[in-house]
Amino acid sequence: MRLITKLYFWLPVKVPHRMTKTIEQYNAAIASARDIFMKKASDYGTSWRVLRPISVADQIYIKARRIRQLQENELQLVADDIPSEFRGIINYAIIGLIQLDIDNDEIETLPLEECASRYDEKVSIVRQLMEMKNHDYGEAWREMSQESFADLIMMKIYRMKQIIRNEGKTIISEGLDANYMDIMNYAVFALILLAEAEQL
Repeated sequence: MRLITKLYFWLPVKVPHRMTKTIEQYNAAIASARDIFMKKASDYGTSWRVLRPISVADQIYIKARRIRQLQENELQLVADDIPSEFRGIINYAIIGLIQLDIDNDEIETLPLEECASRYDEKVSIVRQLMEMKNHDYGEAWREMSQESFADLIMMKIYRMKQIIRNEGKTIISEGLDANYMDIMNYAVFALILLAEAEQL
């Protein structure tokens, strides 16, 4: 059964001067994830089109679970580090958002140009959500720990799995799209703080 997502209508947001740095950092984190996304699309095509919502959620869960493992264990046997996993989470969240938009059941390949356009469209929407929440919450995420970002992403995934089991229906809660957007922003925030820590 196809999942119905909510429609979002955004008002223009005037960015305070203090947020200019945040937006620059946000764009840099997204650019690093987008570069990987487009290179993989060039190599593999849009093979991710076969993924159903539960599969996208599982991919994000696996990456968040591995981040937790890396945070708790000193020994690492696979090369991908924590920033790489957060970039993967960003890209799977965007895949999830794109999949919710495509209103057909055929698993066709998307041209690279369309893939890039859809990616950038989702980034624009999610970044604006970040700006609005930053305005209201005063960038409280800057005081959060890396552990919290991984935990919050996993919490969102558990919520999404329940929504999927409910065939996309919710009584009071946000839908899959809102959860993907929050997950993406958590991953970006984590990358920003990791980059700042490396500069200390």
